[in-house]
Amino acid sequence: MRARESAAEYVVKNGKRKAVILPIKEYKELLEDLYDLGVVASRRHERMIPFEDVLRRLKKKNGAVSR
Repeated sequence: MRARESAAEYVVKNGKRKAVILPIKEYKELLEDLYDLGVVASRRHERMIPFEDVLRRLKKKNGAVSR
């Protein structure tokens, strides 16, 4: 997870934050993060492959793989 300093501006009504204004770049980054989280959630029931197994398969298929 990235730590970031936000340039967000808040719309306040009756002393409470009601909306936020974000720079387009920050908004797009948030959308990308949300999409990535959705992909992770949708794949949570898939079988996991240990990292060492993936390395072994890549070495066998492509020769030496640096770590």
